Amino acid sequence: MMKNIPFAAAVGLFFTALYFFVAIFASLIAPYGMAEVVGDVWEPASADHWLGTDNIGRDLLTRMIYGGQTTIFIATVATIISFTTGSILGFLAAVLGGWADQLLSRFVDLVMSIPSLILALVILSVTPVTVPVLVLVMGLLDSTRVFRLSRAVAVDINVMDYVEAAALRGEGRRWIIFREILPNALSPLVAEMGLRFIFMVLFISTLSFLGLGVQPPMADWGGIVKENKDGIVYGIGAALWPAVAIATLAISVNLVADWILNRTTSLKGGRG
Repeated sequence: MMKNIPFAAAVGLFFTALYFFVAIFASLIAPYGMAEVVGDVWEPASADHWLGTDNIGRDLLTRMIYGGQTTIFIATVATIISFTTGSILGFLAAVLGGWADQLLSRFVDLVMSIPSLILALVILSVTPVTVPVLVLVMGLLDSTRVFRLSRAVAVDINVMDYVEAAALRGEGRRWIIFREILPNALSPLVAEMGLRFIFMVLFISTLSFLGLGVQPPMADWGGIVKENKDGIVYGIGAALWPAVAIATLAISVNLVADWILNRTTSLKGGRG
């Protein structure tokens, strides 16, 4: 799997693994406590504070590390919920057809007609803003996009000869979905998963910036931007570090997703 990996994919894999490693071991890597005030407001970078301090004197590197942990955790779990819900319902709609397909598709069209950010803000304004609620809201709203993709792919696969042969053998819908359709739909789903993960990172960061995401004193990248945005006027770049982190993570994950997509496509072509 790792032989002859392209340079771009290797770079993407390195940075993606680095971000996830730091997120997993944040409590061991961070030099200070997440909400610990250790200096003056917006101190410049120094040996004690490699990225300086934030708007109330907390170590910015520590906030970035814990912010990455929160952002990546929420984005990862929300992506899993999105793909589990959306792909299963999309495959089911394609296999069932008829009124079930129409009912699910029209409901998804209704939800997608409302911008995800606006709908999320409406829901979060009337519910407790906790991490489980954020994960569920983000995952379920984004599952509509996965539903459309998985249904479109499954509709094409469902008319293939091997799927019809499985149905004639008496295989049930569960077999057809998980043994016939899913393996042949993995390539586009894997590529889409990388894009949806990055969308989740941007989604939670936007919600936090608007005040309805991760709540203080917890740290996440969008919240760090919100807390330090006033410093930009004075030439203080504390709010820019989360943007650099998000951009680096987005590029890295996309490089890995593209490599996996190309590899799985070529492997399928070789087996054919």
